[in-house]
Amino acid sequence: MARKLDIRHFPGFLPITYLCLFLLYAPLIIVMIYSFNDSNSITIWGGASLRWYGEVFWGVESAKFKAAALNSITIAVMAATTATTIATLAATAMLKAGRFRGKSVSFALINLPLMVPEIVTAVATLIFFSAIGFTTGYLTILVAHIVFCIPFAYLPIAARMQGIEDVYEQVALDLYATRFQAFRLILLPLMAPGIISGFLLAFIISLDDFIITNFVKGAGIETLPTAIFGAVKQGIKPNIMAISTLLLLVSVVFVTLSYLVGRMGQNKK
Repeated sequence: MARKLDIRHFPGFLPITYLCLFLLYAPLIIVMIYSFNDSNSITIWGGASLRWYGEVFWGVESAKFKAAALNSITIAVMAATTATTIATLAATAMLKAGRFRGKSVSFALINLPLMVPEIVTAVATLIFFSAIGFTTGYLTILVAHIVFCIPFAYLPIAARMQGIEDVYEQVALDLYATRFQAFRLILLPLMAPGIISGFLLAFIISLDDFIITNFVKGAGIETLPTAIFGAVKQGIKPNIMAISTLLLLVSVVFVTLSYLVGRMGQNKK
């Protein structure tokens, strides 16, 4: 009987794993530590302090970052809501409508933003808006984020729907429910964990996006990632580390919630 292949037992696998984890997370940990630095220097430790967090909320540049954060949050909420709605309808059509012409092509188009490099998507989106004469600004960011977030919302929703047996809908139809009633009263509540997970994932993808936003934002509009980038170009200040830490914590919280909600749905299956 052939032994099961376990790459964890390969020579050097564990050191390489630790090295990759170190290179991935060490910079983030350093930024978090130095966000509590009382010194004006970003490299010289001057004692622990919440000084730069106060600077973020009440400092000279606080108005700029608050406006950028408000733009990021409102765009993320609208983009995630719209993308999740479209993803829910798409998952229902792909998984519950049976076989139809162009199903494979439709699946490929839904997941295309995941496979195409983000810089290519950003350039293509900017060219498209320019070609149709669409002035770049708040609305172009929103439209671009909706399109980009759809596959991220689709994946957990489709995964949840695949775990729902058809017998629930069939029983509802046998009890004289309409197709819409079976979807609204039976399928939709069962899909709720996947929908919530997809919304949270799409929200944080939109909130953190920089490349696409930077290409399509136009003049006079900033989101939090682009505002951070603009501030960094003038020199890295300790308050940037504080903002980056807050954004990182928000990202971790939302990704964790998305994971836990998705797991909750699997456990209830």
